[in-house]
Amino acid sequence: MPLQKLEFRPGVNREGTTLANEGGWFESDKVRFRSGYPEKIGGWVKDVGSEYATSPTLTFAAAGTSTAVQPTTGSFWGTCRALYNWLNLSGFNLLGVGTNLKYYIQDSSGGNFYDVTPVRLSTSIGSNAFTTTYPSNTTTVTCNVPGHNAQAGDFVTISGVAAAVNGIPTSALNKEFRIVSVPSSSTFTITVSSGATSAGTTGAATFNLQITTGSDIYTTAAGWGAGGWGGVTTGFTSTGWGLSAATGIGINLRLWSQSAFGENLIFNARGGTMNFWAVNPNPAIYDRGQVIVAGGSITQKNYTTGAGTTTVSVDSTCPSLVNYVLVSDASRFTLAFGCNDPSGVVAGTALDPLLVRWSDQESYSTWLPSITNQAGSYRLSQGSQIITALQTRQEILIWTDTSIYSMQFVGAPYVWTFQIMGSNLSIISPNSAVTVNNITYWMGTDKFYMYSGRVETLPCSLRQYIYDDINLEQGFQVFGGTNEGYNEIWWFYCSANSTTIDKYVIYNHLERTWAYGTLARTAWQDSPLRSSPMATTYGNALVYHEQGNDDGTTSPATPIYAYVRSSDFDIGDGHNFGLVWRIIPDVTFDGSNVNQPKVNFTVYPRQNPGTNYGSTDSPTTTSAQNYTSVRTYNVQQFTEYAYVRIRGRQMAFQISSADLGVSWQLGSPRLDVRSDGRR
Repeated sequence: MPLQKLEFRPGVNREGTTLANEGGWFESDKVRFRSGYPEKIGGWVKDVGSEYATSPTLTFAAAGTSTAVQPTTGSFWGTCRALYNWLNLSGFNLLGVGTNLKYYIQDSSGGNFYDVTPVRLSTSIGSNAFTTTYPSNTTTVTCNVPGHNAQAGDFVTISGVAAAVNGIPTSALNKEFRIVSVPSSSTFTITVSSGATSAGTTGAATFNLQITTGSDIYTTAAGWGAGGWGGVTTGFTSTGWGLSAATGIGINLRLWSQSAFGENLIFNARGGTMNFWAVNPNPAIYDRGQVIVAGGSITQKNYTTGAGTTTVSVDSTCPSLVNYVLVSDASRFTLAFGCNDPSGVVAGTALDPLLVRWSDQESYSTWLPSITNQAGSYRLSQGSQIITALQTRQEILIWTDTSIYSMQFVGAPYVWTFQIMGSNLSIISPNSAVTVNNITYWMGTDKFYMYSGRVETLPCSLRQYIYDDINLEQGFQVFGGTNEGYNEIWWFYCSANSTTIDKYVIYNHLERTWAYGTLARTAWQDSPLRSSPMATTYGNALVYHEQGNDDGTTSPATPIYAYVRSSDFDIGDGHNFGLVWRIIPDVTFDGSNVNQPKVNFTVYPRQNPGTNYGSTDSPTTTSAQNYTSVRTYNVQQFTEYAYVRIRGRQMAFQISSADLGVSWQLGSPRLDVRSDGRR
């Protein structure tokens, strides 16, 4: 036989059997396709100064006052679910970081994460603020704060304690704590570092309660009375009222939306309040965010002089519960998607999941419509809730759980128009939509979509593989992001048996190829304001991708295992066995930073499509065993060929690397094959 060139179609295809996909790639990890050929993806490094943080303890280091928070010494607390990058008027490169516990701003130099989590309730208790016990549980302190509306796990900053409380020094109380338990609507407990020496109720303090924390995963709710009245009995199992059962309504994970309002920031935890973070003219001070409260006010520092403040009054109809917030780019309206409307037909605090409201132009504080402003609202008609919204070049796209709408600014008197662009579709999460070159791509609950003026199904050669191995219950964790240096869109998701993100899929929108692999990330931001795409890890680290060739989150760096394996291909016409006795490699190591980079070439022989790799045609033929086993060979920069001696009717080919500093791209290797009979 002549030399057999191994040329495979670009991209990974799992939509059929491995032999049906002959001439294609079947498996991959940490590999992309560029110009039609597979190559190892770039490495990643930790942000300068960003260090791993240990799991939060019940007592935290002092965080300053509610208006001037000092930077953390390590990284952020909690699982990050949102990254947002923008510039202020002085050119400071700011990064918003939203976790399930807090919201941070990273400064321009990198590394320092400032806690700007808004305070939702500030109250001073003039007497009997604390209750202690003695001699048992001396480090447990009950805080007596009526109407606190807190939950276990929330954060509170205590200040103004002027004297020791039953032996507990002021230094042990005037700091930030995480609430341990909530015995009643007027009390919660904390754990202090110095124990009480006596029991009693005493003391005065100011309590600044931050906005409530959220979950880092979706949790199915269950409990007494969850079943329907009367229920159903099957065998010995009853779902009747009065018994513990799954409700079908779960505790959703904490997700954030954020958008720049000029140089300032409006951000929102899904289902919570809108919040405003104002830039301080002093770059060394990062004030806490402020809750945009109906009938309240927002304070902004004078940016030019650094002295004095500007107070913005918020009208009484401002939404207090919002699922998603966005500031329109050109027209600069503050838009609330899924919110309440105190002045609406259904007035009050109940969240309407299909209601869209917008403020007056150039405002975040005026929401009551009048003939002198452009505030207004519109209720969508399809679906049960608004999932997300996305600013594109010409319109704002809104997804419900069943439809997609186009929202366009037209000016007075209608201000905004709404048009249904597609129905009977899905979107898996609020962060799964990505716009590239005025085309929007997103991941649904059973397939991928694209929108360029009309909705289309995005052909995916990995659709069956992905949706057979995805935890849809944790679908809201899915997020997408661009890697524009390589014309890619990445989606990260939880595999079927995981409640945390552990897999990804890549779509090259220019070459229309797919690849997949394993990688644990929690958020992604590809910003032209930073050197390369950013992502966050479960280890509370901010990392930059496409940096080097290795995993730089460890010290020392560790190698990245990368591979791509082909589908089966016939030797000749597949009628006879073939004996491969030599491989002529074709691989480049451009970008490697080691002296002798190498990869592994592996050949997997198979007798027939139904047999395992490496099997023999006769279990008693020991000589054949030597030729039909899987073989791996090291290939370096100047390897001319490798002798292999492998026998099979079909074979699969794999290239892999597992060494530090290695970068590679595969070309078109060749096999030297001779016919070797039918048995």
